[in-house]
Amino acid sequence: MRAIETKISDFKIRFAEKKDSELIVKYIRDLATYENELDQVSVTPETLEKYMFDQGGAEALIGEWKGNPVGFAFFHNSFSTFLGKPGIALVDLYIEPQARGNGFGKAMLSYLGHIVKERGCERLEWWCHDWNKTAIERYVNWGAAMVEHIRVYRMAGKNLEGFSEEYKE
Repeated sequence: MRAIETKISDFKIRFAEKKDSELIVKYIRDLATYENELDQVSVTPETLEKYMFDQGGAEALIGEWKGNPVGFAFFHNSFSTFLGKPGIALVDLYIEPQARGNGFGKAMLSYLGHIVKERGCERLEWWCHDWNKTAIERYVNWGAAMVEHIRVYRMAGKNLEGFSEEYKE
């Protein structure tokens, strides 16, 4: 797919390709460092190539300013049982620190909203750390609403391994 022009001078958004795997891993690691969660990152370019590109498990947008990558939006399909319609779940949105404040993140999120509508989906959802007040203020200002009374629960590693064995007779 070709890069799309945005209203921001010299800023373009394009879909990631397999050749972007190393860049995507870099952005994942940079975001995890910002969130003090780097110790939880084990993704490699090879695992992204396999699960994201070869198996179609996720997609990403790359934001480029003046021809250089400055951020990404990583997402996958979701489904609302209440609506009976598909949606998109944004996993990560990251803009490099030196490029922030130019509207790139908003442009990428807006373009992802366009993709949601173009694909006939009904929702765009994402998670945000409760300590990230700057991001929360922006999201609310852009029209997003926090889902009340819902918390994300995660089971992984040894807990998932042990629990997954509970079904056995």
